[in-house]
Amino acid sequence: MEKAVVEELQSKHAALHALIEEEEHRTTPDEDLLHRLKKEKLRLKDELSGHYTEH
Repeated sequence: MEKAVVEELQSKHAALHALIEEEEHRTTPDEDLLHRLKKEKLRLKDELSGHYTEH
């Protein structure tokens, strides 16, 4: 993967982290939304980890 792609994935991962934090601090968090966000964050983390082990 190119550096730009890695940076984009890291940026998306950070944005998801922020959304998760925000949702978790709501009075009544949307559990379905949290589940989807966490699953996508994990997918991005796995994609990044796969990249780093290739080099």
